[in-house]
Amino acid sequence: MKLAGKNAIITGAGTGIGRACAELFAREGARVVLAGRRREPLEEVAAGITGRGGRALAQPCDITREADLEALVARAVREAAGLHVVVNNAAYWMAGTIEETSEADWDRMMDTNLKGVFLLVKHALPELRRAGGGSIINIGSVLGLVGMKQRVAYSTSKGGLVLLTKCLALDHAAEKIRVNCICPSLVDTPMGQDSLERADNAAAERARRVAQIPLGSAGTPEDVARLALFLAGQDSGWITGAAIPLDGGFSAY
Repeated sequence: MKLAGKNAIITGAGTGIGRACAELFAREGARVVLAGRRREPLEEVAAGITGRGGRALAQPCDITREADLEALVARAVREAAGLHVVVNNAAYWMAGTIEETSEADWDRMMDTNLKGVFLLVKHALPELRRAGGGSIINIGSVLGLVGMKQRVAYSTSKGGLVLLTKCLALDHAAEKIRVNCICPSLVDTPMGQDSLERADNAAAERARRVAQIPLGSAGTPEDVARLALFLAGQDSGWITGAAIPLDGGFSAY
């Protein structure tokens, strides 16, 4: 099992990509600490994992609050006996041009998609160092690599996440702490569905978005989880500072 003996924190673990990562990591031997705002979906995922013989803890938290993230790391270390992997998956999404984006919208985007990662990594680093190294996996977006109309705040936050990833990778490579970013395009998750339903015709918007993807389909949460598993384990031991498009070819244009 690729993550036997490893302990992982996964944010946004109640649904979508975070849930898929938690379930796959647990099947590969990791003990997973599931973080997110809503207790019920976290406990549902944890119960499913433990019911199949895996190991999981649910820890409700707000990733924009430093005290919550400090408590999250402390519980992971106390009850899972150390920390080896962090998956920063929790995110916020909204559409809009700069004139359609309020200051409150902008602040919520940056607080969730950037500050939350900054705070969790800040508190996780000492524990990863104590473990002799580890892997930080940031879930970004292809829109952190390329622009798109009406995505000014979201793309800016995800572009910032790519550069945060690279800076962290350089700062902590000597400590054997690897930091990488996965950049998906359209993925079939609740957030992805929400982005379609904001259009006048969700089915037409989905068809339009899928037509932009050379491989001709949206991704699945499991697609992202499999890449996260690769980055979490030793198969990727010489990869750090990478922002990897997982986008069906979207960014190849």
